[in-house]
Amino acid sequence: MQNNKTKPAEIQAEYTAGTNFKSSIGQNGLFEQSKMNSRFYNGDQWYSVKSPNSRPLVRRNIIKRIGEYKLSSVAASPIAVNFSAEGVEECSILPEQRADAFNKIVYGGYDFTGEPDNLELSLMMQFLTAYSKTTAERVKFDALAREALQNAYITGTGLIYTYFDPSVKTGLFVDSKKQVAIKGDIVSEVLDVENVVFGDPNLNDVQRQPYIIIAQRLNCMDVRREARQNGVSEEEILKIVPESDSHYLSLDEPEESARVTVYTKFYKQYDLNGDYSIFATRTTNRVVIKEPFDIGIKLYPIAKVDWDTSRHSAYGESEVTHLIPNQIAINRALSAEVWSTMLNGMPIMLVNGDVVDTEITNDPGQIIKIYGENSDVAGAVRYVQPSSFAAQMINSVDNLATNTLYDAGANDVALGNVKPDNAAAIIQMREATLQPMQLKQQQYYTFIEDVMRIWAQFWLNLYSFRHLKISTENGTGYVPFNPQRYRELLINAKVDVGASTVWSTSVVVSSLDSLLQQGIITPLQYLERLPDNIIPNKAGLINEIRGIANESV
Repeated sequence: MQNNKTKPAEIQAEYTAGTNFKSSIGQNGLFEQSKMNSRFYNGDQWYSVKSPNSRPLVRRNIIKRIGEYKLSSVAASPIAVNFSAEGVEECSILPEQRADAFNKIVYGGYDFTGEPDNLELSLMMQFLTAYSKTTAERVKFDALAREALQNAYITGTGLIYTYFDPSVKTGLFVDSKKQVAIKGDIVSEVLDVENVVFGDPNLNDVQRQPYIIIAQRLNCMDVRREARQNGVSEEEILKIVPESDSHYLSLDEPEESARVTVYTKFYKQYDLNGDYSIFATRTTNRVVIKEPFDIGIKLYPIAKVDWDTSRHSAYGESEVTHLIPNQIAINRALSAEVWSTMLNGMPIMLVNGDVVDTEITNDPGQIIKIYGENSDVAGAVRYVQPSSFAAQMINSVDNLATNTLYDAGANDVALGNVKPDNAAAIIQMREATLQPMQLKQQQYYTFIEDVMRIWAQFWLNLYSFRHLKISTENGTGYVPFNPQRYRELLINAKVDVGASTVWSTSVVVSSLDSLLQQGIITPLQYLERLPDNIIPNKAGLINEIRGIANESV
């Protein structure tokens, strides 16, 4: 399916049709449900409820408790991404040959003439793997990935959008005299699902979409500047004016905000042979800011992760949606319990106004003057004793909260509410608890791999010759990178998962203590394997022990 509608009115019509569909998803629609889920997750669980100031509105936020546990479980293990080239045969290379080629590429002397051989391609994949860490640090990818994962939990779908920004400074230069700077690099950002429309709402695969539209609320002057840089006429630029068109956007902005909605549409442009390129165009409701252009890569620059995949839908489903009824029931019951306790401690006072003419403040120790006989005094002031709060109601609230946590997989072991008397037993119980989370982890790792494949496409297709900054065990260096030599490669990314960091420090220390006490390891072996930041100047202590051992020899 090919969609080449690039006029502002056509794009706006497609976006409106997409938002209308999202408004029909579920009982409340995607937009209202996302707002409700976000409020409940952040603790604003009595939104728009009218209550007297004296009436407490209690909340016990089990939704966030469950969410934080699950999010930390999914992203608990440290991950590393390794790049490889599809179709490249493995070759038996001696370690010294590989080391020699590595040094020649990094420090000069490698012959880059002719077609790249398997050794060069293998080393270049190793360099791209190291360079991905440099790029991840620059764009703060760990924070972006966590934000996208949290969005997936709250709204059902998390998105990361990557684009090539030609204004980014790289610190590199074309010439040795450093007079001509190299500019341009990739930038990644998190998108809200409310602001993204997929061309086929029944298709879950992003890369199979006929088109994707992103809506952004941007400052009007910035949009005019962008249009001017793209050669748009001044007559058209004057049509770019502030518009209050943020109904379907997740951004809450003041009424006087001078912003305009900008649509970025990505679509596939096919040729006669059936091959395609990814094109994009940027428009407002009236003006084309940037004419359709080839973005240079064969992938949509958007990666998506769903918390729960909904059948035949491009939009995921949030667990928060189904926890809200339980949360409301818990909050209501707790509020009733607290209100009942307050009424029992400070019951309602009834005052006979015909007998008492003093202002009643109900302060402790207040002296009330009463005129009349004893019968008048006895009936002047009394308290209305409220009915007692049913004990089964309190038990019901506790059971509902506990069962909701347990049914969501957040039991005491998972939440750390157990005494660490037996570390091995706790680990076994925790691993059993985390088994259902493996599917979520695999979805998250696939999401990371999708982002990395997009990055690799940008490196190969939009980079000119430059040096890549990489960090190895021998230090930081710069590797010459000529993307034209590798442009035809099909780059694959694979996530390697390390051991979970949760419980690891305490378990490692406990295990090392046991081995040392049994005489299986020496104090030096103990210190060498002890996690960092446990004791100060661990390296100095290790050196001292080694020095004493050498002197004794």
